[in-house]
Amino acid sequence: MATHFPDDFKCPISLEIMSDPVILSSGHTFDRSSIQRWLDSGHRSCPITKLPLPEHPRLIPNHALRSLISSFTIQKSQPDPNSYRNPNPSKKHQTQFLISALVSPSSTLESSLHSLSQLTRLTKLDPCLRRQITESGAVSTILNCVDSTESEIQEKALALLLNLSLDDDNKVGLVAEGVIGRVINVIRVGSPSSRAIGCTMLTSLAVVEVNKATIGAYPNAIKMLIWVLYNGKEREVREAATALYAICSFVDNRKRAVECGAVPILMKIGGMGLERAVEVLSLLVKCKEGREEIRKVNGCLEVLVKVIRNGSERGVQCALFTLNCLCSFAEEMRVEAKKDGVLEICVGFLDDENEKIRRNAANLVQNLSCRG
Repeated sequence: MATHFPDDFKCPISLEIMSDPVILSSGHTFDRSSIQRWLDSGHRSCPITKLPLPEHPRLIPNHALRSLISSFTIQKSQPDPNSYRNPNPSKKHQTQFLISALVSPSSTLESSLHSLSQLTRLTKLDPCLRRQITESGAVSTILNCVDSTESEIQEKALALLLNLSLDDDNKVGLVAEGVIGRVINVIRVGSPSSRAIGCTMLTSLAVVEVNKATIGAYPNAIKMLIWVLYNGKEREVREAATALYAICSFVDNRKRAVECGAVPILMKIGGMGLERAVEVLSLLVKCKEGREEIRKVNGCLEVLVKVIRNGSERGVQCALFTLNCLCSFAEEMRVEAKKDGVLEICVGFLDDENEKIRRNAANLVQNLSCRG
């Protein structure tokens, strides 16, 4: 099966189809297990670019690519109904026809919806067709469709933009075209599905470091993501938390998120089982304002201990790190953590197979053991 998948779906390290694609700060995507083994072996450079990485590199989930791989798997097992309508069409010519129909002043609502739907389908797997669209100048028309009051048009336009944003060359270009403002407005007034896609779009754009700063500084961008955390449904909340994690990997955005009220809702949804919230907290705890706000939340220790006891590897790692940061700056947190049996739990992690869990547990053991 793997030989029938596009090369973009294969991990550059293992050459296998990725099951959990994650993005390094270098902008390249790898399967989590493969890049984790690379990092655990002591490497601190990108396997592709050889550029140096931070001491503790962040692995950002590439939800867009994961979704594409999943969709492609389903499509390979089912006949494409469009293949009966257009037997063996030239994809390049078909794409150009759809672009022309979309940008035409006489385009109707129905034809625009058809063009957007077909372009989204075609560009899922083909970077050449994505480049064809961006080079055609059609992006401004697609952005105008995002402003549509018709939810179906808006959703299809966002899905197409999300596909275009998969290519690193397009990420900065889309921001320059004004995509951030459009997406923030969709998050504010769009349908639940459009809001979720909008949040995913911000995650995709934030892979590029300069976009993290631009998104964070954009009026109401972080504020609207936090609004979704408070008011959205399951998928929206998950995508908003993921976007917030990507954006807050940029240092200046952490204080902004705290000031917009991120901490209480992250702690709440983290306690309800969304570990992505705890991952965001593990970034916010790195700033003074974040630590102060986390400590103010009633039951914050209870939530972190719950994740440490019952969470996934990633959740345990982030909860340990967050708690260690809190205990390093607050004596009362150390006292309460020891009362709750955290020291004993951490000792049990000292032989864990996950290197980051071992390291974070050891740091917390040392923190709790050397102080009263």
